[in-house]
Amino acid sequence: MTDQVLDKPIAETALHPLEQLAATNADSEIWWDSSPLIFPSWREETLAKAPEGKLAEWTAQIDRFYDAETIASQGTMGFRGVTTNPPLSLQAIRLAPELWAAEIKTIGAKNPGLDYEGVYWAMYLDLVKKGAAAILPVYEKSGGKYGFLSGQVDPRYVRDGDKMLAQGLQIYAQAPNVMVKLPGSKEGYEVLEELTARGISTNNTTSFTVPQYMRCMAAVSAGLYRATAAGVDLSKWRSVITHMSARLGELSDWKTEAKARGIELTLPEIRDGEEAVLKRAYHHGKSVGHPSKMLQCSMRVEKDERTGKTVSRHIQDFGGSDMVYTCPPGYIAQLMAVEHELDPFDANAIDREPNKASIEKLMKLPSFRQAYEFDGMTPDQFAHFGSFKATETEFAAATRQTVDFVRMTLEG
Repeated sequence: MTDQVLDKPIAETALHPLEQLAATNADSEIWWDSSPLIFPSWREETLAKAPEGKLAEWTAQIDRFYDAETIASQGTMGFRGVTTNPPLSLQAIRLAPELWAAEIKTIGAKNPGLDYEGVYWAMYLDLVKKGAAAILPVYEKSGGKYGFLSGQVDPRYVRDGDKMLAQGLQIYAQAPNVMVKLPGSKEGYEVLEELTARGISTNNTTSFTVPQYMRCMAAVSAGLYRATAAGVDLSKWRSVITHMSARLGELSDWKTEAKARGIELTLPEIRDGEEAVLKRAYHHGKSVGHPSKMLQCSMRVEKDERTGKTVSRHIQDFGGSDMVYTCPPGYIAQLMAVEHELDPFDANAIDREPNKASIEKLMKLPSFRQAYEFDGMTPDQFAHFGSFKATETEFAAATRQTVDFVRMTLEG
């Protein structure tokens, strides 16, 4: 592998596990799952914990992923894009509360007619704008292929199509390299089609199941058809479809349904199910030549109960694919801490069939069938799926906490 920054060979053993993963397919992408604004503080905190003799190696790995000077001067970074969500945006605010308190007061002073919700939304748009500006040179240097930042519509309105469309257009207006993040609800896919028809790049989030991915692909295809017919410029358009891996198995009803049926369900079997759902969607998209890329998030580092090895199956099971992996700061640091415990990546892992015995057991569970079968759910049911409900609740709570931060700031 060649270092994009220094343009000289790097020993395979010195590569971060995510760099090793990316080396299995030149079209795969590693993204940063947080605001770029928190990267400097995370870098400092992580390097302070580097084991003896590892500081130089860890520093090089981190700087290959993201270095502000290199981005500004060369328009390159190891991360190909950035995703954000309400909890991560709240984290960015908490890391620099004085900065954002000042921003809130400025917005309030300039817009005396705005209520707390209005000031919150203006602040969120500014958070999106600042994050997008930090990586804009990457977007420009790549001709719009890389360097997108995903800004998410308010998760409290996942069933309000009019509200999401209005917010999506506001998010898009913040910078040319902004991708609008929409929920995997019936209404979310309707808005996703409309934004696609306008040539606006999208990221489908709170999505866990094959039926959601099929609906997303259909919405994208319909939007592209309309855009092409209207002569819309699609030269810098992109679409990613998010699979929230561990959230699927851990927040769905699989374990509850298994217990009710007297079925013992192990963690490796749950991971087999998550693998099966994503691979089914991924290979379907490839078979029909769909332009959207599958994006995986919500990954874990853990001990495999079957082998006793340290694993991160959410990336190891997909080596050789061209999908996107968006990784939060904590996960990136976890991988660094166990890098020598992980097996080498298999470039053919994406074509390896999931464990058939596990799938046979999981097929006894209604909520697994909902997730795995192509017709497992109708769009009206998407927002009632267990993983969707749990994630929606978490994201809405983080949004309310951010609004409360705005309220406390303005009230002094």
